[in-house]
Amino acid sequence: MLDTALWISLALIVAALAMNVARLARGPDIPDRLLALDTIYVNSIALIVLLGLWLNTKVYFEAAILIAMLGFVSTMAICRYLLRGDIIE
Repeated sequence: MLDTALWISLALIVAALAMNVARLARGPDIPDRLLALDTIYVNSIALIVLLGLWLNTKVYFEAAILIAMLGFVSTMAICRYLLRGDIIE
């Protein structure tokens, strides 16, 4: 039962990743591309968590937390650069 749920979740997340990559490639504006990149971070975190569940290890959960922190910081830095033109005042 758990294997079936993991495979269905994997298929849905990979489909979401494909749609986000398409949005990143053809986004009309920079904010649309930034939003697509941010959702790619979230989908990659979900993939890593699924891999951790499938392999039954805790290492992947720590990697997911690290990617979440880096994704948040990089999104804030890019938003600040787009709004103000600099990252550090």
